[in-house]
Amino acid sequence: MAGAIVTSPFDVVKTRLQSDLFRNDTSQSAHLLGAEARAADAAAAKKMPPRSALSRTMYQFVDTVYLIKRIGVDEGWRALYKGLGPSLVGIIPARAINFYFYPTSKAFLARTFPNAGEDSPLVHLGAAVIAGVCTATGTNPIWVVKTRLQLSARKRAESAAVRSAQKAAHTPLAQRAPATSAVAMTVDIVRNEGISGLYRGLSASYLGVSEGVIQWVLYERFKKLGRQAAGDLEKQSWASYVGTVVGASGGAKAVASLITYPHEVIRTRLRQPAVNGVVKYTGLLQTLKLIVKEEGVASLYSGLTAHMFRVVPNAACMFLIYELVANKLGQ
Repeated sequence: MAGAIVTSPFDVVKTRLQSDLFRNDTSQSAHLLGAEARAADAAAAKKMPPRSALSRTMYQFVDTVYLIKRIGVDEGWRALYKGLGPSLVGIIPARAINFYFYPTSKAFLARTFPNAGEDSPLVHLGAAVIAGVCTATGTNPIWVVKTRLQLSARKRAESAAVRSAQKAAHTPLAQRAPATSAVAMTVDIVRNEGISGLYRGLSASYLGVSEGVIQWVLYERFKKLGRQAAGDLEKQSWASYVGTVVGASGGAKAVASLITYPHEVIRTRLRQPAVNGVVKYTGLLQTLKLIVKEEGVASLYSGLTAHMFRVVPNAACMFLIYELVANKLGQ
């Protein structure tokens, strides 16, 4: 939970960069510039030599920090924690489901296929798929609500105007005021889209199970390599033990995220609200084709830097706690 609170600003920035709701008048931080400034930047960009991989990475880092600052200035610093409530609520069931079904499924598959054994990559693969599907299905409504809250952007002045209008009883503006809490957003989604609205993006979440699969398989592999290099985890020094687990989990998450990140962008597009009553993104393949057609392949990696800042440290902390608890219970 502490990790979710600390990294919430990165989560908000990531979600907004993934969505095209901010691309109609923005391209990352370009929405902070006027039309003339954007044109000047575009002309200057054509004259500049191509950036190196390191330069592009540094630019994305600076841009992410800049966007965090601008959101805080334009909408208030509380805007950087939109969706935090659902995140905190969703962490417990998501982690519980995942860490329950993975070892349980691994033990079941090892018994079912005794020739493979628990250390078989196929057993790890199967267990990760089962855990991922169960987690995605059980928690999808929570993440839909979180995404909608993070995409609800209003200037400070607009927010004050809406609050003033809400005080006027039974006015049309008050009735149409955007949902600002998780409960209100949930009610709004169910009222306007039905229960199925809470499961938007589930197909992309199932596609994203591959990230969990890759992460678990790589984690087991990296941990095994660390064990071989430094001895059994149980016999290692505390520093060596922590280094093995943190390195294995952080590295596994980074690689898995890089490989599967496009599904995150597709999922956000599927979950975003309709614009003027029109739903732009209706299916997995339709969304993929439309993004590539209108924005190019690079848009499938929008918000990647902010995403990595959030998920890699979280994964390292989460797996370290998991290993400590698992070893303690096993003693």
